[in-house]
Amino acid sequence: MIRLLILALAVAGGLWTGAPARAGEAGARATPVATDGRLAGDDERTRLVIDLTAATPIRAFALADPYRVVIDLPEVTFRLPEKAGEQGRGLIAAYRYGMFAPGRSRIVVDVIRPVAIDKAFVLEPVEGQPARLVLDLTPTDRKSFLRTIAQAPAQDITGATPAPKVETAHGLPIVVIDPGHGGVDPGAAGPGDVSEKDIVLAFARRLKEKLEASGERKVVLTRDDDSFISLPDRVKVAREHAAALMISIHADTLSNPFGVRGATVYTLSDKASDREAERLAEKENRADLIAGLDLSDEPDEVAGILFDLTMRETRGFTADFARRLVKDLKTAATLNKNPLRSAGFRVLKAPDVPSVLLELGYLSSKEDAKQLMSEAWRDKATDAVAKAVDGYFETRVAAGSPGRLN
Repeated sequence: MIRLLILALAVAGGLWTGAPARAGEAGARATPVATDGRLAGDDERTRLVIDLTAATPIRAFALADPYRVVIDLPEVTFRLPEKAGEQGRGLIAAYRYGMFAPGRSRIVVDVIRPVAIDKAFVLEPVEGQPARLVLDLTPTDRKSFLRTIAQAPAQDITGATPAPKVETAHGLPIVVIDPGHGGVDPGAAGPGDVSEKDIVLAFARRLKEKLEASGERKVVLTRDDDSFISLPDRVKVAREHAAALMISIHADTLSNPFGVRGATVYTLSDKASDREAERLAEKENRADLIAGLDLSDEPDEVAGILFDLTMRETRGFTADFARRLVKDLKTAATLNKNPLRSAGFRVLKAPDVPSVLLELGYLSSKEDAKQLMSEAWRDKATDAVAKAVDGYFETRVAAGSPGRLN
């Protein structure tokens, strides 16, 4: 009888266990690939099974409001069927997966009610069968669920570690480009298998090339691969690099578009400029929840300084750049009928870094989606954004108020 090796067991809120690799073995081991996923069971017990090409340690824990179970793994390549995770069963409403940070992957399981993690383990491959990650959930009540979370070890909620603080290179101002979403958080879905996280990363990389081509700027990307970065960490990247400007790149979608399309530039405000801006801010501010983070205790970056002179000056610079960006984008992109809006976006809350959120368009619009996936359009649009950035810095220097230029 062949003995099955259980590599990881996470119960009662979360444990991380795994068989240690022998010396030299870990370096030679290939990254495991997740090849299939399926659900079984009912409302009394629901099982999630993920097939893997190799066993790997895992850690499972639960989060509330909304109810979720999170499974953290070392880096895994996900090659699941296209619709995997979209349909629920029993206690599980759906599940998502992807990179969470360099060298780390995550599966986020949405559940319909409070649950207990009855079992969470990985089986070694045996007799031609793949390795299998197994998660068993059973129903519980909210009081027990919250007590289990409170008793669980503290979780690392920071995502990827932001880049260390650096000085501007040769006195050049630093521009932070922030491609939204990433990893386990794909963002909006486009035609076929296109996702927002891929579109905005391609746009950000192209924009970086153009901004650095003149030799007058240094550009830092909050992510340059398919990794998840939490909203606070995106802000920290800008602040720790003493950025002179931050541009967060996104692409929206609507369930009932009714012809809505076009690029929009958003700035930070305490009160949303309109209901659409409020809807988008609420959606983007939930990105950390989608990735399975509990940020209820995360300090407010702006608390206590909204009316400070620094914040006022930052907002003035932000408004100037936002207007300039809308003007220059008109030459290269279709703009939304209301292209300049504001709302309480968490990613724009650096008190001392002028920051805007650029929504490139709507993936729910056939016209916008076609443009967003076009290399020719991307080239033209990044030209326009680069022109706006250049004009912004020229104005700051000419006015003798370069902001955070060093």
